[in-house]
Amino acid sequence: MSHGVAVLGAGDLGIDLMIKVLRVSETLRMVAMAGDDPQSEGLARARRFGVAVATGGVAELVALPEFAEVELVFDTTSAAARRHHDAVLAGHGRTVVDLTPAAVGPYLVPAVNLDAHLRARNVNLVTPGAQLAAPIVAAVGRITPVAYGEVVSAVAAGVTGPGGSGEPDGLAEATARALEVVGGAGRGGASVLPDPAVPPRPRRDTVCCLCPDAAADRSAIAGSVARMVAEVRAYAPGYRLAREIRFEPVDAFVPTLGRRFTGLRVSVFLEVAGAGHHLPAHTGLDIMASAGLRAGERLVAVRAAERLRGRP
Repeated sequence: MSHGVAVLGAGDLGIDLMIKVLRVSETLRMVAMAGDDPQSEGLARARRFGVAVATGGVAELVALPEFAEVELVFDTTSAAARRHHDAVLAGHGRTVVDLTPAAVGPYLVPAVNLDAHLRARNVNLVTPGAQLAAPIVAAVGRITPVAYGEVVSAVAAGVTGPGGSGEPDGLAEATARALEVVGGAGRGGASVLPDPAVPPRPRRDTVCCLCPDAAADRSAIAGSVARMVAEVRAYAPGYRLAREIRFEPVDAFVPTLGRRFTGLRVSVFLEVAGAGHHLPAHTGLDIMASAGLRAGERLVAVRAAERLRGRP
């Protein structure tokens, strides 16, 4: 049984997600794409794929005859427009996977907390940094408390859009908050640095966790991280450990905490490559589309099962 979906937003992320639905998903069926520019590449490609097109944004999307087939909408537009979009889609009873940092619904990282939000009408995937780093913080936190979690991302210079080297402060703040809300860190931090390498290298992320227990079981932490990486790779195959985890005792003043900290620093080094469906593989940005696909498949499956049981 297939479930109809629509993509709101015809930019690079929307195109990448549309292609993933068409090529990768065994349960989702691409019904419609909506954008504001009739001449955009995304809408042109949708037409070639035989997908219904709306050129007037969300208002025209819900007016399409094909919208009756849509069970779930992926929003890849902007945080500024999200609340309006959500109000319109809520009025039509549609489930929404939000790929902007608008936080209308709960923060969601599939490998960490998807099961907790399977009945949410709107879920928020936050940022690429959150999708990459929150699983690691959560994995360390399964073994020992994390007082502070931080991700520093090295992204190819010139990459634009969410998670790019020109990422606005608001997105870094959203990533940091996700390390707390989803990852379980007492406090979170995030930053993005441009990587000038030519040719561009795959995105690299360093996730550091400060743990108060200096005697925490390092082997158990390494095993938990390895299991989490495997869980993320199940839907984002380009996600991997770049080298061995580093463990270092700490007894020093930590500026980000504003105090002296004694404990253990756990540093996890990631390399992330995309599938190259549309977004360049070296950016790693299609982690958002991959996470969105996984979330969408589970959300519609749960709703279908509940309908069969007669549950509202």
